[in-house]
Amino acid sequence: MAAAQGAGSGLSGPSGLPSSAPGHSSNSMAVVVWEWQDEFGMWRPYRGNVCSYIEQVFQASQQKGQRSGSGLVSSIPLGQADPVLASYVIDIPSMTQFRQDTGTMRAVRRQLFPGDSAAGQGIVWEWQNDHGEWYPYEMNVCVFLEQALATNHQLVDLGSLGYNYEVDFMAQVQTNKTTRFCRSIQRRLDAPYPVSGRTASASSSGVGFMPYNKPTLSGARSTPRLNAQSTSALPQASGPSTGQFASNGVSVPSLPVEMLNPSRVNQALAGGVIGSLLQMFPFLGWWKSLAASVTGLMTATPTEPEAVVKKYLEELKGSPADEDCVICMEKLSSPSGYSDTCKSSTIKPEAVGHLNCQHSFHMLCVLAMYSNGNKDGSLQCPSCKIVYGEKTGTQPKGKMEISAFPQSLPGHRDCGTIQIVYHISEGIQGPEHPNPGKPYTARGFPRYCYLPNNEKGRKVLGLLTVAWKRRLIFTVGTSNTTGESNTVVWNEIHHKTEMDANLSGHGYPDPSYLDNVLAELAAQGVTEDCLSH
Repeated sequence: MAAAQGAGSGLSGPSGLPSSAPGHSSNSMAVVVWEWQDEFGMWRPYRGNVCSYIEQVFQASQQKGQRSGSGLVSSIPLGQADPVLASYVIDIPSMTQFRQDTGTMRAVRRQLFPGDSAAGQGIVWEWQNDHGEWYPYEMNVCVFLEQALATNHQLVDLGSLGYNYEVDFMAQVQTNKTTRFCRSIQRRLDAPYPVSGRTASASSSGVGFMPYNKPTLSGARSTPRLNAQSTSALPQASGPSTGQFASNGVSVPSLPVEMLNPSRVNQALAGGVIGSLLQMFPFLGWWKSLAASVTGLMTATPTEPEAVVKKYLEELKGSPADEDCVICMEKLSSPSGYSDTCKSSTIKPEAVGHLNCQHSFHMLCVLAMYSNGNKDGSLQCPSCKIVYGEKTGTQPKGKMEISAFPQSLPGHRDCGTIQIVYHISEGIQGPEHPNPGKPYTARGFPRYCYLPNNEKGRKVLGLLTVAWKRRLIFTVGTSNTTGESNTVVWNEIHHKTEMDANLSGHGYPDPSYLDNVLAELAAQGVTEDCLSH
């Protein structure tokens, strides 16, 4: 489904269909829906129970601010509502969702709908992509479709909402009005969305940044404890087609980036594969050293947590500023909110330090955050998201292959195409994964991805190779679209898995894709500087 232009503006339905828009009056109380914006500009609603938690903390924060004159809570950790969302935090001042393990930031919004609308009843309409995965329409569309169904309309035009689609309720399909391409749709019942203005029942004097990996830390005195249950997660980038593209051009040797022993690495580097690749991709002068460093098990070297904290934070001398620590939400002048659960022989609970970006925190809070993550020797500032050190992920071992062929991608004429093939097999989770010792599955591999073979495309290729080396392309988690847990999923560095016919948003043409993926890589510390090292 292509990104809509103008979605979210005033709606005018088909003949006989009442108009409805967010915030319009109704005989019932309004309900609140929080949504996040994906890379295609479409808004995706959070599940009802997650919205209830977000709104609960948001309202409690407003009440606290009105009583004390202080500002709103700065961030809301979604893992408190759903453990699957433990890596996501909503930053309220900027209205952005931040994924802590990748650095990806997305816009969020808060909308009101009538209580008797689809949102108030917990009804969500979804469309199916090419791989059988279901994605929710934005809530504007869900409300519109539910009104049409209630008024016995069989065929509904979504043009008034900015979408070039018709929906046939009888056939349960969405049809592109230009191409006539059809997709299945479905109507699903979920938890009702929260009533606007509902106050928090749990005590919450503030919610801050939460350490992102499992298990969720307990003991921070200011953090509310909720028991909401859900199986949802934010959608990962959709898996690609596993059918290999058959090139009609000259066969080009591919470069395997795989787990080899040192002797095999030397043999590969001494052979003709590197030479062939350097002829195809002149920018890969750094490849020889990179190829050797990519090989191996790619396991992060364990680093002493206290040493990492002291490496990047400078301890403040004297009294700290009169402000909150955004990790535990206690005053910096008070002991760390994690002093009951995080012990250290070298860092005192009242110690405060600042990073080079000048943001200050309890050093014990930073120790708790680091100890609950990958422990890869890097730190990411909870306030401005700057990465200190070399960030690594939890990608399972596998193989990355690169090749090229002369056919060009739509929107990138006369430059040929780079093909990347990722191979990951099922295995056993390590200590850095959600369930150590348990098996994980690897669906849809090998995965085929495509870049234009031009200067910017080759730059992206180089950075993707660095990201692969740092284990940032994939991770082990839960697929939101299939609901399967303990499986290999994309880690929000988006890839184009189709060459053309960009009906799903995963193909070309897409004039903003290369710039967007460069920004996603930079958010994780993978920049052009990495290519010169």
